[in-house]
Amino acid sequence: MAVPLLDLRLQYAQVKDEVQRRLGALCESQQFILGAPVAELEASVRDYTGCGHAVGTSSGTDALLAILMAMGIGRGDAVVTTPYTFFATAGCIHRAGAEPVFVDIDAATYNMCPARLEEYLRKKCRSGPDGRLVTAAGNRVRAVMPVHLFGCVCDMDRIGALAAEYDLPVIEDAAQAIGADYPSEKGVTLRAGAIGEAAYFSFFPSKNLGAFGDAGMATCRDEDLAAQIKLMRNHGMGAQYHHEKVGGNFRLDALQAAVLLAKLPHLDEWHAARRRNASLYRSEFTRLGLLDRITLPAEPYVESGLKNHHIYHQYVVRVPKRDAVRDALTAAGVGCAVYYPVPLHLQECFASLGHSTGDFPESERAARETLALPIYPELTGEQIREVAEAVAGAVG
Repeated sequence: MAVPLLDLRLQYAQVKDEVQRRLGALCESQQFILGAPVAELEASVRDYTGCGHAVGTSSGTDALLAILMAMGIGRGDAVVTTPYTFFATAGCIHRAGAEPVFVDIDAATYNMCPARLEEYLRKKCRSGPDGRLVTAAGNRVRAVMPVHLFGCVCDMDRIGALAAEYDLPVIEDAAQAIGADYPSEKGVTLRAGAIGEAAYFSFFPSKNLGAFGDAGMATCRDEDLAAQIKLMRNHGMGAQYHHEKVGGNFRLDALQAAVLLAKLPHLDEWHAARRRNASLYRSEFTRLGLLDRITLPAEPYVESGLKNHHIYHQYVVRVPKRDAVRDALTAAGVGCAVYYPVPLHLQECFASLGHSTGDFPESERAARETLALPIYPELTGEQIREVAEAVAGAVG
């Protein structure tokens, strides 16, 4: 049978009545920009994540750009992140005028490697006249941006401790991780988007919580920073037609907020279904004797007892001869995808940063070897067995 990588029609059937009710009320109001639905969504995300403040934006990309602008990060500055992620992470740093600085990923989780971050901060930066770290290009290091890739939170205790040592704020790239929990060493459960000084989510339609188009959310601890992000999303305007700063048009449409409000109550249920599917995959791959040929996703916090220790935005495996396996699955009607086949340090638009093949070996290896399989909540056991059998046939 054909198994798609994602089928949002099945999700829509669960929320159709509530979506249409909310959209009908919105059409009656004829109030489409910001307004009550956006304020309600911001409060709901704030309560769901435990963040101090939430600001709705037109996309996850715009949320990150608004955060950087609100924090005054720009020309002469640098932000440390990883090269194995969606383009917007480094693209926004560059658009803000700052230098994207890369450190390699952990081989198991694909998240920022704390050891590589420590090596960079301690050995590859120098101290500037004001005591702040300066990159080899002469830019001040202003923030660290770990990426919670594929729905699993980074090692935030180690990353946060390193950032605090050098007085650097942490900006979480939580685009793929709304609802993911983290077992802090202090014994407190933290949730993605509420760990660093600021964070952002994407509500692109394929996300675990997806809109009917582009939408995003910025979160932060500090009330003053939240006020600055709100300024930036609306052309830097406080009082009408009085512009305190130059911002952008990053406003969240009320239509998208209405859709997200209809979906949010189902999110933990959908997360649980994704974890159930991941468990079924593990059972099938074990039954088929494939664990010596493919590498399954890591679950670093599975023993923590946290419900949402992983939310499986994507189910990403390592396979030998990845491109051949992808082609075989596609021919068999099994949806699959390669995420980030060219790591950011090797993208043409970042050639001026001076990187070459071999600079970040784990990111490059992940780009060569990883493959995403269907994981959406509505998958059936029969479909998962079909995918597993197709993988077995493809890897030989």
